Amino acid sequence: MPYRRLPNTDQARLRALKTAQSKGAQISPLELAFSQKLLFEVKVFVPQFEQAIRQYQFSKERQSKFGKLLSEHFRIARMYLSHFLQVVNMAIARGELKPNVRTFYGLNETDKNLPEINTEQQLIHWGEKVIQGEEKRMGQGGSRVFNPTIAMVKVHFEKFLENYNIHKDLVKTSQKMQKKVAAEREIADSLIVKIWNEVEAFFGDLEPDQKREKASEYGVVYIYRPSEITKKNN
Repeated sequence: MPYRRLPNTDQARLRALKTAQSKGAQISPLELAFSQKLLFEVKVFVPQFEQAIRQYQFSKERQSKFGKLLSEHFRIARMYLSHFLQVVNMAIARGELKPNVRTFYGLNETDKNLPEINTEQQLIHWGEKVIQGEEKRMGQGGSRVFNPTIAMVKVHFEKFLENYNIHKDLVKTSQKMQKKVAAEREIADSLIVKIWNEVEAFFGDLEPDQKREKASEYGVVYIYRPSEITKKNN
């Protein structure tokens, strides 16, 4: 026997609900295979479900768009910060700066290696340390570092930070919208089950094949098992 399969995507849920709603608009209340109470609930629910889905999709699209921008700003800011520290190390090697200048940036004065900057959090940590440290060093009369200057590092770091904060807010919004859609899905599934149960009960006196045919007109989905398809084709 074919089995009934509930929708497992949001579009399929909407399709099932709209099919039932369409039947409610075409058939008189006395002939409709499910209750007017359920029809009213569907009419109220479908627009809010569609709105929740649209809001979530819009939020995800914006998140993705800013995610790409953030990736590019991360790359550039990381490059400028790394180049600045490399220039400092080269100036130290030439004797133009003393090794202790590294301590302004939160580094050990004997450590010639660059700090690890592979994540957004690491970039934020070292970006703030280096910018603040260089401004403090310059405030104490230190000579300026060029190619890049700390001003250029700061410009690109702040662009990255701006996009990072925007993206972080968008992620929170998407998560909030996702929870809302998940809650709406539960309501949609509950409505569909109730409608389909009432529809099948309404046509319960018909022969199985005729019953499924009538119920299918209301959006009820039946799936044949592979073995049943083989038998049917034979």
